Parts: sequence; C-alpha cells; structure tokens
Amino acid sequence: MRLTSLLLAAALATAPLTAAVSAPYVLDKSHAHIKFSVGHLGFSNTHGQFRKFDADIDFDPGNVEATKVTFTIDAASVETFWEARDKHIRSKDFFDVDNHPTITFSSTSVTPTGSDTADVIGDLTMRGVTKPITLKAQLNKLGPSPFNPSKEIAGFTVTGEIDRTEFGISYAAPAVSAIVPIQIDLEMSPAE
Repeated sequence: MRLTSLLLAAALATAPLTAAVSAPYVLDKSHAHIKFSVGHLGFSNTHGQFRKFDADIDFDPGNVEATKVTFTIDAASVETFWEARDKHIRSKDFFDVDNHPTITFSSTSVTPTGSDTADVIGDLTMRGVTKPITLKAQLNKLGPSPFNPSKEIAGFTVTGEIDRTEFGISYAAPAVSAIVPIQIDLEMSPAE
C-alpha cells in the first residue's frame, strides 16, 4: 500500500503540467438529425428537419467544460414534407435563404448539470441576427462501437427552444407558434 502511494506521488510529481485539451471529433452524418416542430393555429404541430448540415466539434469526455462546437446548417435544406410550404419557408417571410443561406450555432460555454447532462450556451445566427441561446445536452452513451471496438462513439440528444421572432421571423406569429422546439440527435467519434 505504501509503495503504491509512493509510486503514485512520484508519477504525479514528474508528470508534465498540461491543461486538459479537447480533441477533434467527427460527426457521423448517417446518425445525425436536426428536427423541429411548429404549432399550427392550435390545431396541430407541423414537423420539419434540415437535410444538410455539418459540425466542427472539439470534445474531451474527461473535461466537458473544454468542449467547443459549431454547427452550420444549409437553410435551404429545410423540409416539412410539403413542397409548397417548404418553398414558403425558404422565402423572405421566413429564412430568406437567397440572402441568408446558412444558420450557425457556435458554443461559448459548456456547463455540466449532472453526470451525463450539460447546458451548451452559444450564439445562434439566423437571417443575419445573432442571439445567445441555451441548449440541453444529454449523453446517451459513450463507448466502443460493437462493430469496431477500436472506435469510440459518443451519442447525444440535444434539445432547446428558439423564439423565431427574435431573429426577424415573425410571419403569422403567434398563430403559427413563435416558440420552436428543436432536437438534435447525433453520434460522433474521435478524428483519425
């Protein structure tokens, strides 16, 4: 016991003092999805998604606070499963994709709220307007892939709400709800 303590103390004393640094992770787009829902006149909810997006992620499972993430969404890739509505959403009444082709989110801080949850605070830019928002991240699972044990996978569900009127998208609000719940499901792995 005493020898183990001495070895540990010696190892700590001679170890270089380095700050924990998050490492690049790669988004698995085949297991990632961005979806939202919008209330329609109180009668129903319309569901939608974005088909094209990418992310730059730096992540350290041992130091979650060091995580940095930037999502870039192709606004024209919005899909609500009704072409006429999708065309309208791409217009100046909503996303105005001709003038604002991307929606971006860049984290400014990540704060653990539990053993597998965190608040991700960052700047959302939509239609040229940037506002801070808070997203809730839930770690679903972190571990080796059952198909390739040498590959680590981290899976998350991220949720939040966006007030679209704060970004200049006020068409038909509040009949078409201003508060839009969003959900991002994703898997990612360390970059090779």
